[in-house]
Amino acid sequence: MKRARAFSCIIVFSAILGGCGKDGSRSAVQEQGASASQAPVPPGQAASDTAAASGAQAKGALTSVNKSQLPSEAAETLRLIKAGGPFPFSEDGVLFRNSSVLLPQHPRGYYHAYTVRTPGSADRGQRRIVCGGPRRQIGDCYYTEDYYASFKRIAE
Repeated sequence: MKRARAFSCIIVFSAILGGCGKDGSRSAVQEQGASASQAPVPPGQAASDTAAASGAQAKGALTSVNKSQLPSEAAETLRLIKAGGPFPFSEDGVLFRNSSVLLPQHPRGYYHAYTVRTPGSADRGQRRIVCGGPRRQIGDCYYTEDYYASFKRIAE
């Protein structure tokens, strides 16, 4: 009886160790919040092909949006940025690292992120405005409606 149990434990342990590092464990991590831009690129496929297929924005491919075309909640967020607050969320104004380099490159600390309220959402939602330069300046701002996967430059 003890031998059967020990053998069963060895089989289970081998199965667990054998599954580590395989694609199955990687896909579980991706389902827990990794975006399409963070997904591994299959061999033989260019990263730009992956971005195009997923709808992600290519680096340096910024489009523009006029302030009048933004949702009214984004216009309110811009007003709050210019006034210096008060902001509805404690996370507003935090450092935005631009680690995906979708925005023009600047030294660390240049960009700050602000929440754009989403009607009907119980949390902060996915919409943000990221502004660069000194606080209270809205001359170098970008709008994202897909939680930093793509950006539109906000034009005057």
